[in-house]
Amino acid sequence: MDPALRVVIDAIHSSPTRAVLCLSGGAAQALGWLLSVPRASNTVLEATVPYSRASMVQLLGKVPSQSVCRETADEIAMAAYNRALKLSMPGVQVAGIGFTGALASTPPKRGNHRCFVTARTQSGLWQYDLTLAKTLADVCGVLEVVPLDLKDGAEELRGLKVVYSEEEQLQQLLSGQICMINFSGGSNTPSWGTRRVVLSGSFNPLHDGHIELLDAACSLREGGLPMYEISAINADKPPLGLSDIKERLKQFRSGKTLVVTNQPYFYRKAELFPDSTFVVGVDTALRLLDTKYYGDSKVRMLEVLLGINQLGCDFLVAGRKVNGTFQVLSDIQVPSEVQSMFQEIPENLFQSDLSSTQLRQSRLG
Repeated sequence: MDPALRVVIDAIHSSPTRAVLCLSGGAAQALGWLLSVPRASNTVLEATVPYSRASMVQLLGKVPSQSVCRETADEIAMAAYNRALKLSMPGVQVAGIGFTGALASTPPKRGNHRCFVTARTQSGLWQYDLTLAKTLADVCGVLEVVPLDLKDGAEELRGLKVVYSEEEQLQQLLSGQICMINFSGGSNTPSWGTRRVVLSGSFNPLHDGHIELLDAACSLREGGLPMYEISAINADKPPLGLSDIKERLKQFRSGKTLVVTNQPYFYRKAELFPDSTFVVGVDTALRLLDTKYYGDSKVRMLEVLLGINQLGCDFLVAGRKVNGTFQVLSDIQVPSEVQSMFQEIPENLFQSDLSSTQLRQSRLG
């Protein structure tokens, strides 16, 4: 390996950015370079080589307009970025790297040798031709420290960076282009909890009961990373508008970790957050166990819940008033097949009847 290239890769592995790489075709050698330098696990979350047409179609969920073009590289990077979000803890800087190219072949290829590289992060998009090493180095902020001339032998090298505003990121979430947006109280410091402890809700508004509930839940999961989640799409209500989301984000600017998703159902949340504990009230637990939400099929209900369990997820259940009566987990029937997935939060750790609805009504009154 060229010594200058090794210096760049060393610097990449020293940066906080972690990446999923999807490299179609001739960029596999670049993956070998990255993995051959110690501390590659600091950078590479996952790497795939969608070499066949069928593999590319499965990655993108559609037939690409062209195998080698800017649009396809952008779509590959978006798929890689969404995958990186699912593989990382909140607060970790992630990137998705996509490559597609038409390089040297036997017999010799007609026309120009072309390749397109795209790197997607939360805040922007980097687009380059020809050199994967430069793309990842730029994303990691390496080339400002370690100069490297990668243009030798290239007929043309073009680069473009697109920066997304917070509003543009939210619009991408609402349109389904990205699966989630991480907000970590304005901090870019990675969070190294061993398990997410997720409190989902509309948080309209966020109140002390929410904060105390998540604190109590984390006390039952050693090393748990406390995390709030807002879904822009709601199973029982209209979707949140852009202005609604932006208003609620303001409540989480002071060090709280928030993730905004577009998944209202827990089996979908489990796919986004494997190995997580979801914190719910007993009213939500009742809905999770109600067969009417599964086409009146107990078999389907168990299938969905066991699927959540297979992803390493479980539930901590807090007491709530249900139809005017305070109930806890032991007051409801949980099928034996899924009992191990549900654990009660003891009343001595948390008991509150405060609700966002009551707070909104009191403000109106």
